[in-house]
Amino acid sequence: MRDIDGSDQLKERLMSENILSSGLREKARRFTESNGFQRFILVVIAVNAVVLGLETSADLMGEMGSLLVTLDHIALTIFVVEILIKLFAHRLAYFRDPWNLFDFTIVSIALLPANEGLGVLRALRVLRAFRLISMVPKMRLVVQAFLKAIPGMGSIMLLMILVFYVFAVMATHLFGGAFEAWFGSVGKSLYSLFQIMTLESCSMGIVRPVMQEFPFAWAFFIPFILVTTFAVLNLFVAIVVNSMQEVHDEDEHGHEERAEILSEIKSLRQELALLRQQRDEKE
Repeated sequence: MRDIDGSDQLKERLMSENILSSGLREKARRFTESNGFQRFILVVIAVNAVVLGLETSADLMGEMGSLLVTLDHIALTIFVVEILIKLFAHRLAYFRDPWNLFDFTIVSIALLPANEGLGVLRALRVLRAFRLISMVPKMRLVVQAFLKAIPGMGSIMLLMILVFYVFAVMATHLFGGAFEAWFGSVGKSLYSLFQIMTLESCSMGIVRPVMQEFPFAWAFFIPFILVTTFAVLNLFVAIVVNSMQEVHDEDEHGHEERAEILSEIKSLRQELALLRQQRDEKE
């Protein structure tokens, strides 16, 4: 009998501990998802981004270097505590959210030692500013739309590579002998054509000097610019815009579904309250 009583007491204690733990996790989850906490983290991210920018100034580091370093350490401590609270609230489910993985990776990089021999890690600390993306819903929608557009960009990327390659081979044959620095090889031609596509000093820097040697070179460069700059790049823009519209529609649909669920829950509560009232009246 004592063993049975002891087993029952152990079960009750474990149940009470589980209930207490679940309650604490729920409170932690609500705390991290509250508007006040979200705004606080946004402010910390913004201030930390400014501090990291100020740390690049040798004059400012000489005057207030210790203050800037202290502020940076405080911000990093806040980020670590935030992640620990979320891990406690969600446990392993925390890593199922891609945005949580994004935050975890950025903060983990910031925790790596950044001495003089690891200057790259010191520079990567500014990646913490990207946490604004995961904290601001509208920014998340833009990133989600861009990621959704990547598969559709594949065929356009292949088309762009094919166009570049064909024009690069033609440019090497046509202009490589006279302009070896720009079109002496397929690789050099590819880079020069990329510069022309961006319209960065392409006219005075490349096209007009080539036309002085080859007057009909415009018949090569104008079709290339029309195809790449105005046609293919606009296809990229169209795919991204279409993806953003689809993500926006999905988000709106999700809001509508949540509103319908809340409405149904409210109706169920009203029906339960009515049933309880009828039961009390019968009793």
